[in-house]
Amino acid sequence: MRLDKFLAHTGYGSRKEAKELLKGKQITVNNRLVKDGKIQIDPEKDQVTVSGEVVKFQAFCYFMLHKPQGVISATEDNLHKTVIDLLAPQDRLLHPFPVGRLDKDTEGLLLITNDGKLAHNLLSPKKEVDKCYEAVIEGIVDEADIQAFADGIILEDGFICRSAHLTLTGIDSDKQTSTIQVTIHEGKFHQVKRMFKAVNKKVLYLKRVTMGPLKLDETLALGKYRKLTEVEIELLKSIN
Repeated sequence: MRLDKFLAHTGYGSRKEAKELLKGKQITVNNRLVKDGKIQIDPEKDQVTVSGEVVKFQAFCYFMLHKPQGVISATEDNLHKTVIDLLAPQDRLLHPFPVGRLDKDTEGLLLITNDGKLAHNLLSPKKEVDKCYEAVIEGIVDEADIQAFADGIILEDGFICRSAHLTLTGIDSDKQTSTIQVTIHEGKFHQVKRMFKAVNKKVLYLKRVTMGPLKLDETLALGKYRKLTEVEIELLKSIN
């Protein structure tokens, strides 16, 4: 990895800011003063210091994004803005990717990482990782719908969903809409929308609020993200 990329990834600013540190004789590699940000280093073996402080490199990155509508859950796309486009340049250096997908018009919690093992665990059907959504539904959700979700909705392609926990949280009689929370254990394409379609209702608004033990940080504005805390990372890694 280029030294200036390494410095940007580890929080020492942009390449331009890294250049200023290099010009200011603040950077050493293996105890040797370095002025050229283009040199290649091995982050796992070489020791880099900034103003005498050893820089620690992490091979994996973990971000919580509050995904907005209109952005697709992909690493790149020729037509649409992706969730990776929302990351700062230094946070893209380790090639992170979204764990699972949220539809283009769905908001909420999205984990972005380059930890393939963790992503596999979270997405594996065998792990049955819970995902909780909040939604606005066209139509009045009733006890029959709640029971149907508990029994296991059958989708139009014949797939039988696992038992899902559906909770009615409000009704707007004037608009004939319902607000709900639903917890599912799979991640099929458009699953929540297809489940409600199966009971002759339509999802008007959808937001994911949890994925396993990870909860959306409600202080994050739409389109904003932050690094996961060590506690959050350990909770995700405890899934086995």
